[in-house]
Amino acid sequence: MPQPWTASHKTLYRKRLSNLYVDRNLTIGEISILLGIKQGTIYDQLIRLGIKVDKNKKIHAFNRRRLSVNIKKDESLAEIIGILLGDGHLSNGQVWITLGTKEKAYADYVNELFFKIFGYYLKFCIRKDGNRDLYIGFKELVNYFKNMGLVENKVRSQVGVPSWILKNHKFHAHCLRGLFDTDGSIYKIRSGHQISFRNMSIPLLKNIRYMLLKIGFNPSQISNFSVYLTRKGDLSRFRSMIGSKNPFKHKRLEKWAGTEVVKPGTL
Repeated sequence: MPQPWTASHKTLYRKRLSNLYVDRNLTIGEISILLGIKQGTIYDQLIRLGIKVDKNKKIHAFNRRRLSVNIKKDESLAEIIGILLGDGHLSNGQVWITLGTKEKAYADYVNELFFKIFGYYLKFCIRKDGNRDLYIGFKELVNYFKNMGLVENKVRSQVGVPSWILKNHKFHAHCLRGLFDTDGSIYKIRSGHQISFRNMSIPLLKNIRYMLLKIGFNPSQISNFSVYLTRKGDLSRFRSMIGSKNPFKHKRLEKWAGTEVVKPGTL
């Protein structure tokens, strides 16, 4: 006999399955693969939650993904773009994000963020060196990112930040967080501490510097393929206004970036 659900569990399961089965119109088989749950269990949960099961309405009968036309250009998407510009890349029909050996918790965060935006979870594999690849085979999604200006080879093509992010300052902090959590660093220097963004694409570094300036920071000029924040006040404001969702970097920010409080409404 199935175990009783708490009210919070029931709400969570209904929201998740309604999004996948009704809004995204996935088949039970596709949901089973995405969630790693048996098809029979998915079916039972749909019935328990009162979600009508009708396989004749499934447009994905041949397991073909479809990208929603209702994806919003919002803060979450800006963060994913930052992540892709940092440690992601596109291949022929696939989206990849490569994270380090100590970033399992952050990989889980990225996966949930990706699902929140696109309705699909990423698959993952671990390399021999311990690095973790998150990926999804999804040609329509690759084309979506390419139409936004992302490319297969970021260095060769000298990629930049999409214009919709650059034009709206409310997206800057979220894109910068994605970039910091992947390509950024915070470390000790002789005079204190320093945050850096390093990348081999000069247009991207120019865009990073532009966004930092727009939201009130004092970044360095581009040097050694990097942009730096060194002022103590900038580090404190970075911690408060942008922060980090990568537990490893979040810990370093909390330890080294000071405790200056940013007044509400400054961003």
